[in-house]
Amino acid sequence: MKVSLIHYLVSFLPLIALVKGDTPLLNNVATSPPEIDVPGPRTINGVVCLPPNIAFQEFDPLKPKSVPTYSLPQYDESKVVGPTANFDADVVELLNSLTVEEKVGQMTQIYGGSFLGCDGLINMTQTIEWFDKWKVGSVLTDTATGGGRYNYNSPQRFANFSNTLQRVATTYGSKIPMIYGLDSVRGANFIKAAVVFPAAVNTAATFNPVHAYEVGRIAAKDTRAAGVHWAFGPLADVSMEKLWSRNFENFGEDPYLAGEMVHNSVKGLQGNYKMDRSRVAACMKHFIGYSAPVNGKDQEQRNIPWNYLMEYIVPSFQRAVDAGVATGMESYGSVNGQDVISSSYLLKDLLRNKMGFNGMMVTDFGEINSQYTKHKTAFNSSDAAMLTLNYTTVDMSMVATSPVFTNDTINLVKSGIIPMSRIDESAGRIIQLKKDLGLFAQPFSDPSLIDTVGSAQDVEVSRNAARESIILHQNKNNVLPFSVDEKILFIGPNMNSTRFMGGGWNAHWQGPTDAEGDAIYDGYGDTIMLGVQQITGKPTGWYTGFDITGKRVDDYDELVRLARRADKVVIGFGEKTSTEVKGDINTLTLPKDQTELVRRITHETSTPTVLLLIQNRPFSLGSIPDWVDGIINAGLPGAYGGLPIAEALYGKYSPSGRQSYTYPKMDYQTKVTYFTGIWNEYDPQFAFGSGFGYNQISYSNITVSSTELRPGCPITVSVSATNNGKMSQLEPVLMYTTQNIRRRYTPEKYRLRSFDKKEILPGATANFNFTLTAEQMMFWTVELDHILEEGPVTITMNAFNKNNVTLPIYLYAN
Repeated sequence: MKVSLIHYLVSFLPLIALVKGDTPLLNNVATSPPEIDVPGPRTINGVVCLPPNIAFQEFDPLKPKSVPTYSLPQYDESKVVGPTANFDADVVELLNSLTVEEKVGQMTQIYGGSFLGCDGLINMTQTIEWFDKWKVGSVLTDTATGGGRYNYNSPQRFANFSNTLQRVATTYGSKIPMIYGLDSVRGANFIKAAVVFPAAVNTAATFNPVHAYEVGRIAAKDTRAAGVHWAFGPLADVSMEKLWSRNFENFGEDPYLAGEMVHNSVKGLQGNYKMDRSRVAACMKHFIGYSAPVNGKDQEQRNIPWNYLMEYIVPSFQRAVDAGVATGMESYGSVNGQDVISSSYLLKDLLRNKMGFNGMMVTDFGEINSQYTKHKTAFNSSDAAMLTLNYTTVDMSMVATSPVFTNDTINLVKSGIIPMSRIDESAGRIIQLKKDLGLFAQPFSDPSLIDTVGSAQDVEVSRNAARESIILHQNKNNVLPFSVDEKILFIGPNMNSTRFMGGGWNAHWQGPTDAEGDAIYDGYGDTIMLGVQQITGKPTGWYTGFDITGKRVDDYDELVRLARRADKVVIGFGEKTSTEVKGDINTLTLPKDQTELVRRITHETSTPTVLLLIQNRPFSLGSIPDWVDGIINAGLPGAYGGLPIAEALYGKYSPSGRQSYTYPKMDYQTKVTYFTGIWNEYDPQFAFGSGFGYNQISYSNITVSSTELRPGCPITVSVSATNNGKMSQLEPVLMYTTQNIRRRYTPEKYRLRSFDKKEILPGATANFNFTLTAEQMMFWTVELDHILEEGPVTITMNAFNKNNVTLPIYLYAN
């Protein structure tokens, strides 16, 4: 049966005129959403409601056309387009016409599951109440997460849902279009057929910001196809604690690298978002310090010296602001004992006054009420709302499923505890954002974008990002690359799985369930074994060996016998998909069964063995690097990572990824970063920036335009890189500085100052030129002064790799 959900909606709407009001913005709101046909619900034993404790939701049978190629209108992106400090005149006019209830409603964001009935489909009575009574201004997440009938919504079904909500929003209550937000952090990962890209940690490992831009651009298009206007990304946190479950969502541990990736991600997501309706509002998160929990557990408190926060954590957020990011999200928990959600210093002085952020700020999920339900920093819900709104510049509450914030805030304003001017500030930012995104002119989805979702053009962009992110760490006796004629034994559950290449934020918040498996992708993805078969043209031996938790499932004696008969062995280590508190762990120590299998194969056979890492976190490898011949770190390459990994194994290209965070040897190193103090131990398993390819690259002719570095007088640093191998090589060159002596403050062992990446043909030499300024060498004191101290400096190209070269200069403070 085919039904139009819009027709279904209209049958439930009172036959009333769609009165818009007296303001120009509301008079121009489009009222007719596009009609998109979707299959109707089926009954289960004659009952439409979902049965209790259902093992898994239905699979959405719809697919977009996923056209091979497409083109979109181009807009000028040469200038920064972002939020401004002042509101447009028509925004002010609309704001002044609203009641306090309508203004506070704009500040309320409701979970998508709140609009569903027991059948997993939209409940019109409930939906109308949310918009008519509470006048909510925003919605978040997908219906699958909130108990919807379908486990992974096609763009068609998602668009019909968002269009239905939009029709209600523009018909009832304030009649202002709602803004829909979604965690599109690695592509539009909650929309079926949309490409699930490599995780941010992989994007960082490419050392090529083009990939951050392209992932953002495609994520925006696919998100907008579903009628969603706001992406909760990029994550501007930097990796400070390797136990933390969300490190894979960040662009590594270095402030400069993360900043460049964040900047380009924002540009890709937003573009010229005030004109381009295939773009969305980006959201820098989580402001701030979220990635440094004291014990590695998600949402735990962070104790961060203020100068340390300014030096290493703020810069990537500043780069988002510099790129014109439209929105931000505050962080869970506390910094230095103070809840971020009520911190005037962090969310007013630092964010607005020092960093110059003019955009709209939303809380993380239910965080205002966490003050009294969890943190015990507020007496009750009303007190929590008062603390947040009177002490910070937060604009919107991600309230989840309750109208308590809305009701409390209305009462606080009416009683004079919160001034109306404070509400006008936030409601104005929200309405201005909606205008900038074009929601008053056209609040509904664009059906023409749906057919581009899952395009082969986008798949190839994803695969290219994965190719450049794969890191070769060890290659004894040139065990890699393989020949197609060799008999390779592959072991590991992630070797033949799409979902285990993805990690969290992959179809679902926690990734696909065991019941859904790879079937949820409906063909929109690949596996390593499919990639191997495509390259070799023949089936290849694969065994699970152990499950994704590391527990033995196959006969190890039999695997050892098979290894003896193989030419080479690949063992894949992985991790169950998880994120946030559900991903909390106590140690980076590997499961014993995994280590035991590697030990037996490497000690009881003479077969060369390669370890392939596909995991959220850097698990401690112990003695394994001494046992195996090759090690590749593939991170989380996404749903289309299988072919790129197979191509790397068989030498279809030479790996060019570099480690974007410090990979520790043992648990005591989980907080260690490469920019530790110059006299400190830095002895990780794999250092930041480490990695190499199948070619021998040599560096020479490092020169500087001056050996003296002074404020206002930048110098040029040059180096030549020669490809002595037989394959083309994409080569990232990383420029570090070390201030060998710095009065009063311990200098860092290294700091990354710039990087570039070029293709070098066999036998060819490429020249790399960088600019270095004295201002880059400034640092924050405990008094929060930003200063220079003179001293000798060493410039190093490709620190932590055997082919590094160095040159001394001298830094003057004036």
